[in-house]
Amino acid sequence: MDETTPAPAPSGDKARKRLFIKTYGCQMNVYDSDRMRDILHPLGYESSDTPDNADLVILNTCHIREKAAEKVYSELGRLKPLKEARAAAGGSMTVTVAGCVAQAEGAEIQRRAPVVDLVVGPQTYHKLPELIANVHRGRGEGLDTEFEVEDKFDSLAVPERQVDGYTAFVTVQEGCDKFCTFCVVPYTRGAEWSRPVDQVTAEVRQLAAKGVREITLLGQNVNAYHGAAPAADAAAGDVWGLGQLVRHLALIGGIERIRFTTSHPRDMDEDLIQAFADTPKLMPYFHLPVQSGSDKILKSMNRNHTAAEYLATIKRLREVRPDIAISGDFIVGFPGETEADFEATLDLVRQVNHAACFSFKYSRRPGTPGSAMFGQVDEAVKTERLARLQALLSEQQVAFNRSMIGKRLPVLFEREGRNAGQIAGRSPYLQSVHCDGPVSLIGEIAEVEILNASQNALGARLVPKETRAA
Repeated sequence: MDETTPAPAPSGDKARKRLFIKTYGCQMNVYDSDRMRDILHPLGYESSDTPDNADLVILNTCHIREKAAEKVYSELGRLKPLKEARAAAGGSMTVTVAGCVAQAEGAEIQRRAPVVDLVVGPQTYHKLPELIANVHRGRGEGLDTEFEVEDKFDSLAVPERQVDGYTAFVTVQEGCDKFCTFCVVPYTRGAEWSRPVDQVTAEVRQLAAKGVREITLLGQNVNAYHGAAPAADAAAGDVWGLGQLVRHLALIGGIERIRFTTSHPRDMDEDLIQAFADTPKLMPYFHLPVQSGSDKILKSMNRNHTAAEYLATIKRLREVRPDIAISGDFIVGFPGETEADFEATLDLVRQVNHAACFSFKYSRRPGTPGSAMFGQVDEAVKTERLARLQALLSEQQVAFNRSMIGKRLPVLFEREGRNAGQIAGRSPYLQSVHCDGPVSLIGEIAEVEILNASQNALGARLVPKETRAA
């Protein structure tokens, strides 16, 4: 064992330490936070719901939106008295900043926030046991933000996943080579890299053995996946695309549902589209961000696709899977956006008819080309346009949900509902569904009839077993 790596803590309550992780941002960060818990668990760390008495606090940060770093500094300000109180009582608290803000502003974090003991980038958190040990021994520099994505996943292939529930995220691809002019991801996550098929398969099998029924494959550009093919099934050097990976994972017993996010229109190929037609376990819900309906703005964003090309992809998806639900992302007020450009976005939204969407005002990110562009849109104009866009998207989401009324849908029940005797889960279209039912159905897929719908949820009743679809 390396001298800098602490030995696993002995069993027993006195040996356990408390770990609090606050996660900001995307699903990739949720996955990363889960894996941090996995690698720290053998060292004696148990999860805590509060930082108040934590021995180790990790802020897993996101750098996508404006003022993301300031939110981190605000949280660090709240941690400072907690850390001081622990020290006064003879204890200690190690404060770590991880994730994309750590990657982008690591040195600045250390300068501005002395409360921070350790800064770890998203590609080096697998080193946490060693780095924490060094900090405790006064030997750590406190900053590690090197890009080592392959080394990271080789290390993470060893610790067992700690599973809490029946759904799980699995990162299969990281990084981005697209360099959209509004986005910091290529600078914080690095170039596109895909995990080998065998490594992903081993993780999913482990999850299935622990009772996971649904997996969501993650990547900054997940449909750019190009992982090394299984060693037993292909020649050296062969790579698989995402469609092949989905079909392969669908063969794993216990896994009943597969999803993936987030995709880029440039990386859509016919094989992946066909996977929606020939793989029943691939859910009919597809998130494909377009960002704008204006070709001028798409070009300025460096998206390298047109609105017509995006619409053609949606049309092809609906040809092979007529019931597929489409969601997306939109940015309003990108530099140079005119009222005509914005109207083009509204027109695209009307043509696609989304089931759900995320929409944002353009946020200037330091170091990105967009932040220095001429034609920055006034904040009041962005706010007004966003309100109009969100009104249309909300109208579409409500209409989609209401179209489910009277239909029968299979629901994976994941938890108890808010009300007594109620259980809740997700439809194939990722809608939240709640109905009266026994807790014994949690973790199972059961057929329901949809009775009512709001913008964010569906109400249902269980279909009696004798009348359920085969």
